[in-house]
Amino acid sequence: MSAETREAAPLDGPVATVRRAVLWVPDWPVVAAATEAGLGAEASAAVLHGRGLVAVSAVARAAGVRRGMRRRDAQRVCPDLVVLGYDEGRDAREFEAVAAAAERVVAGVEISRPGLLMIPADGAARFHGSEEALAEALVDAVAEAGGEAQVGAADGLLAAVMAARLSVMVPRGGSADFLSPLPVDSLVHAAMERGRRVESEELAGVLARLGLHTLGQLAALPAGDVLARFGPLGAWARRMALGQDVAPPVLRRAEEDIAVEQAFEDPAERVEQLAWAARDAAERLDEALLAAGVRCGKVRIIASTVEGGRLERVWRTDVVTRSGAFASHMADRVRWQLEGWLSGTADGPTPAPLISLALVAEDVVALGDEQSYLWGGSSGGDAKARRALERLQGLLGIDGVLAVSEQGGRSPRDRVHALAWGQEGEAPRRIEHPWPGHVPDPAPATVLPVPAPVQVLDAGGSPVSVDRRLAISASPTWVRLPADPRDAIARAAHRHPSSGHVGRFEGPVWERARPVDAWAGPWPVSERWWAPDADRRAYMQLALRAPDGEPGMAVLVAFAGGLWRLEALYD
Repeated sequence: MSAETREAAPLDGPVATVRRAVLWVPDWPVVAAATEAGLGAEASAAVLHGRGLVAVSAVARAAGVRRGMRRRDAQRVCPDLVVLGYDEGRDAREFEAVAAAAERVVAGVEISRPGLLMIPADGAARFHGSEEALAEALVDAVAEAGGEAQVGAADGLLAAVMAARLSVMVPRGGSADFLSPLPVDSLVHAAMERGRRVESEELAGVLARLGLHTLGQLAALPAGDVLARFGPLGAWARRMALGQDVAPPVLRRAEEDIAVEQAFEDPAERVEQLAWAARDAAERLDEALLAAGVRCGKVRIIASTVEGGRLERVWRTDVVTRSGAFASHMADRVRWQLEGWLSGTADGPTPAPLISLALVAEDVVALGDEQSYLWGGSSGGDAKARRALERLQGLLGIDGVLAVSEQGGRSPRDRVHALAWGQEGEAPRRIEHPWPGHVPDPAPATVLPVPAPVQVLDAGGSPVSVDRRLAISASPTWVRLPADPRDAIARAAHRHPSSGHVGRFEGPVWERARPVDAWAGPWPVSERWWAPDADRRAYMQLALRAPDGEPGMAVLVAFAGGLWRLEALYD
């Protein structure tokens, strides 16, 4: 059966599920941050990431603080609020104590993300007598380690996670009914990887705007319509809403596990010594998976100590074998796990120095379900591109190669969020915010790093102006651009202070004026009107007729301080 057939077959039919018990620690990021800072459970604390709070303690929540609040708003509601920094590595390191406590109750726990453990429920429940007894034993074990946890069980991934958040045991076969009244934004709790969480939040926002407010409403839609409208992400969301798993459980091992191992020349007892080993092992496992044409659902991390001890932990992964993404994802998790072991955050003595590290890919299945990627899918072409970018970054510096994504903003330049290639981070401004006065779509193809001068003229050749009431002095009839408008990008860069060439730009060489075929605007933007650095601009889109034998073009220009500037070019 082809990969396409395996994926398409269960769209409307039932999909077998795994019965899971899930252990969830509420507000884990703020619990871990407060533990590291030495704060007690009675402290009002929150974790800030970007411009908003991502986790809030129960005490702060009782005072009115909520996730997503800005720091200033939260401290106005709760003046005693302690704001702590976000650190995913710290969250994973501190969570090792919880995982070790749970493992004393039942073997085979899997870390899905810091704060969330998954346990196959059937065998563990039989051993303890019932799912309720298993849940009680897990909660007691975590309490003895100094923490608080909630446990639930259900069929299917999302149902099990939500059951833990509500501390209930969902009857077998009852997951769909259990999920039906829950809000559609509950989908984010089934996403175990940062990128999928962001996608899930965006999808939930779209569904709510379309009038689909509950998981039951989403589950009632025809599978084919959801797939056609929202693609694979929508199909995944619908299956989650039905209480299903993404794919049927594998009852037999389809492929052999793939493992990489590394022995250290000298015993390692500091995390700094192991950071490179974590990266190297993750990259070698990534290459081995690509070479074998497979992907994996979880990775077992194994370390051996000089005293003959053996440390193991299993991490689940939502990232497939796309080269670079999987390696970066797993390198972080291996490093965090090693930090947890070597720092002694787990209950018990700090382990002896480590002499070897092994990664074992489990739940291995053949490739075929992955979407296409920018450089050749899973064929390895993206690995070559990644290595080329790494070489460029080595030559130009960490900020010499940037990756861009969209963020909220009013102008095209404000909507670009740039990070050094290989780094992860959320955009500081959210797209879904209203952004009144923003330039309407379509987005321009090229945004100049520094605006270039441009002349907008009326029929008589006089400059066009825009007054404070947005009245235009005359209709734009002619536009005079720099001799090569696309070369304005390079010329403008010479004026940027970071280029080291301030003052070398002598001004543009003007080309012959081009007639304006059509125009739209102006769109006013007034930002920080209360501050000395207030910025007032009026944007216009201009469609320009081309000289004989040349293609036409469209530009975005802005009027401010009595001058026009070329902001962007449209294809």
